[in-house]
Amino acid sequence: MRILVAVKRVVDYAVKVRVRADKAAVELKNTKMSMNPFCEIALEEAVRLKEKKIASEVVAVSIGPKEAQETLRTALAIGADKAIHVTTTLRPDQELQPLATAKVLGKVVDQVDPSLVLMGKQSIDSDASQTGQMLAGLLGWPQATFASEIEIQDGAMSVTREVDSGLSTIKLSTPAVVTCDLRLNEPRYATLPNIMKARKKPMDTIKIEDTGVDVTPRLKVLSVEEPAQRQAGEKVGSVEELVEKLKAKKLV
Repeated sequence: MRILVAVKRVVDYAVKVRVRADKAAVELKNTKMSMNPFCEIALEEAVRLKEKKIASEVVAVSIGPKEAQETLRTALAIGADKAIHVTTTLRPDQELQPLATAKVLGKVVDQVDPSLVLMGKQSIDSDASQTGQMLAGLLGWPQATFASEIEIQDGAMSVTREVDSGLSTIKLSTPAVVTCDLRLNEPRYATLPNIMKARKKPMDTIKIEDTGVDVTPRLKVLSVEEPAQRQAGEKVGSVEELVEKLKAKKLV
């Protein structure tokens, strides 16, 4: 079984996001970037399946500027066997939108011919949570989203999903698309020897124009604003005073 894992380069989750002076986008210059946390979980699951001898090869793919190669090298250091970089000058957080991303990944699927595509359930920059579902729809493959547990035995796949009412377990055949949730696993850190080995692993480069996909943005971001500063609270001495203050603010 060959597994394709989509990984995305995003602003590091621990960084305080800054808005550009023109309020057109989030500031990316001089900002620490890293692999999307949900993509790390998907990659970790793929590597674990390989360690269990269920998967024979793990291929990582990323769509983005040349700096995305750093993210792919991290994926190779964690355990991916090879990488594919689809180059583009579009901003992955705003201009490269879910439908275009899904179509480009579909072209990569045609090239790699995987039995399973693993992805994060969403990226922490756009929070769209749409690409995996769109990719499955375009391919006509079964899909399981928000996976918290994946079991593969004798070619059959069982996926436990996190839903509003609790957990839902479904069975599906391969090839399939699975998006991974937070509690699926805890990703490992890349060790120094593996970081050194990753430099020798193959990485193919594809220009996004060569995929033949129209990646023109369908949506336009008009303005990006920082959240309003939270106002200080007030202490009240009694329930009656609380009710009066709520009435004064026309909240009750």
